[in-house]
Amino acid sequence: MSTTWIVIAVIGAIALFLIMIYNRLVALRQTRKNAFSDVDVQLKQRFDLVPNLVETVKGYATHESSVFENVTAARASVGRAAPGAGTDRIKAEGMLGSALMGLFAVAENYPQLKADANFQQLSAELSDLENKIAAARRFFNSATAEYNTAIQQFPASLIAGSLGFHEEVFFELDAGEAAAVKAPPQVKFGS
Repeated sequence: MSTTWIVIAVIGAIALFLIMIYNRLVALRQTRKNAFSDVDVQLKQRFDLVPNLVETVKGYATHESSVFENVTAARASVGRAAPGAGTDRIKAEGMLGSALMGLFAVAENYPQLKADANFQQLSAELSDLENKIAAARRFFNSATAEYNTAIQQFPASLIAGSLGFHEEVFFELDAGEAAAVKAPPQVKFGS
């Protein structure tokens, strides 16, 4: 009789241990989803700001149509991307970021545009949003790293895959954004 209770206690302990691992993985997955929701809010605000910014720049730089087409196409690809933190969405957001850098490069050639109050306000809003996006990306990537680490650690690694927990992607800069960030800033004085 005592052997039966020992077996039941061992099975109960194993079941309790598995439940604890499962619940921890679920909590980490939810933290990651919540972190992407924070990123998504900031990206939505940027998405909504882009048309106003493009229209302001268009008024000054009418012959820069390829830049406007790039921004518009990148914004459309973000709109078509599936919601969530999938690789298509992350790639589309990276393209939009790169296109916006091109738009600001065009603005540098138009001093009267840089002096425009509407452009200054939109630029300040976009700069603030980009800072918030960067902070939200860092938190998202931290949550992703914690989640990925948890599913790869023993003993969770033994059961994570069979319970539907798989490694997730980070929100990284695409090649164009990475090159732009690594490039030294250009300072121009005068016209």
